[in-house]
Amino acid sequence: MTSLLPQRRGPRAASGSRRVVVVGGGIAGLATAALLAAHGHSVDLLEKNEELGGRVGSIERDGFRFDTGASWYLMPEVFEHFFALLGTSAAAELDLTVLDPSYRVFFEGHERPLDIRPDRAHNRAVFEEVEPGAGQRFDDYLSSAQETYDIALRRFLYSNFDSSASFLRSDVLRRTPRLGQLLTRSLGSHVASRFQDDRLRQVLGYPAVFLGSSPSRAPSMYHLMSSLDLGDRVLYPQGGFTRLIEVVADLARRHGARLHTATSVTRILTGPASRGARASVRGVEHASPTGGTGTIEADVVVGAADLHHLETQLLPAALQSHPETAWRRRSPGPGAVLAMLGVEGALPELSHHSLFFTSDWEQNFGDIFGAQARVPDPASTYVCKPSATDPTVAPEGCENLFVLVPVPADTSIGAGGDDGAGSETVERAVDAAIDQVAGWAKVPDLRRRIRVRHTVGPADFEQRYNSWRGGALGLEHTLRQSAFFRPGNVSSKVEGLFYAGASTVPGVGLPMCLISAELVLKRLSGDRSAGPVAP
Repeated sequence: MTSLLPQRRGPRAASGSRRVVVVGGGIAGLATAALLAAHGHSVDLLEKNEELGGRVGSIERDGFRFDTGASWYLMPEVFEHFFALLGTSAAAELDLTVLDPSYRVFFEGHERPLDIRPDRAHNRAVFEEVEPGAGQRFDDYLSSAQETYDIALRRFLYSNFDSSASFLRSDVLRRTPRLGQLLTRSLGSHVASRFQDDRLRQVLGYPAVFLGSSPSRAPSMYHLMSSLDLGDRVLYPQGGFTRLIEVVADLARRHGARLHTATSVTRILTGPASRGARASVRGVEHASPTGGTGTIEADVVVGAADLHHLETQLLPAALQSHPETAWRRRSPGPGAVLAMLGVEGALPELSHHSLFFTSDWEQNFGDIFGAQARVPDPASTYVCKPSATDPTVAPEGCENLFVLVPVPADTSIGAGGDDGAGSETVERAVDAAIDQVAGWAKVPDLRRRIRVRHTVGPADFEQRYNSWRGGALGLEHTLRQSAFFRPGNVSSKVEGLFYAGASTVPGVGLPMCLISAELVLKRLSGDRSAGPVAP
């Protein structure tokens, strides 16, 4: 994979150290706190829950430890670059394992699943076997995906879009017609024009789900994602993704950031605007763990929690850059029904990552994103079995399963619970997913082997993370919500108020949240370049 070059000298705070409050202790907030503290700022991070990590959480029960959020480690160069900014490396901080197979795909109506491996030649052969002649088209597709990914890293993903310089570079200008086509055509159409077999189309279209979208709604620019899973390796950090949270939190503390949990921000404090000028940040008001209220003064506030909540609940209407009316034109991406299952006995039928694709994707995604949204039945389902790779997540002789069913972002679907105590809709969706896995993967006794069952629904996302409409990921990546069309990371009405995380640039997912933290650093330093900051 390409390196994050060219790079430049690192930024320095133009006016010395500033007092910074970061709102939200998920991966974006922790990364922001670490980077800003490492560059000399005085940083306090406030997280409303008792644990850090946000959606990248963890629960333990009866000897099982379940990651409750992210489970794919993609774009390794983004992680490597982030660690380098903090004077370390991924190898020094994480024990990363290469998954082989990278993932397994089960298809409705087909007996044999397909294994995608960290071996491009193997994956090419799979495409050729499924559809004679597809091998060469696979090569062409991945070459295009790699080229698009490279230019995205160099010119767009690390940009605040506050300068036209990145768009005027020769490599961008030369590709402008091609980039225009990729932005205005859907990923589904792009794939369908090249491959005939529905199984191959689904393998190439599925990355849209990583972006909180569907193949028919995501721009074909995002075919670049296939360079990550089909052309490179899929990794796993031993100890799970909560280990990543522990590492980033430790780096933030090591550089002097103060991390406060069970401390909910209730208001962003601003000072009066002078004539013709914007209001200015003065700090935040928060509810303390003991039940009282307090304030922290700040020169800069970085909102790394849900953008809708930050804007509509923590600011007065006159100072909202993204008022409630703006959200009527936006899409939150999908919600999710999750199940954490502790299973007795081995499940060799499943890979670390397994995907279960229904044959009628148009109906499946229509149920999630359409005007008559409902929980899909049957649903395309994702299953993670980290016990295939990590012996610490399940008792000996047992398996750990994380099941995700994409559903509409709709809190009326309800909340989850332990041992079937969630809402009827949530538990019914989980039962259907268990039966689907049992039938398609040929594990007929799966249901009776389940010893631990914990479920999560959209209402839990709203309650725990202040997630807009109970969405699971952040704003969907449609054309109107990608790149410079995505909500920006600086307030247009409050001086000193910035944003990081999945609802602002560059987008959803762990790597994007790490980049969003660096984009705040660039804002504070006055760096208007398009590329990553040099360590």
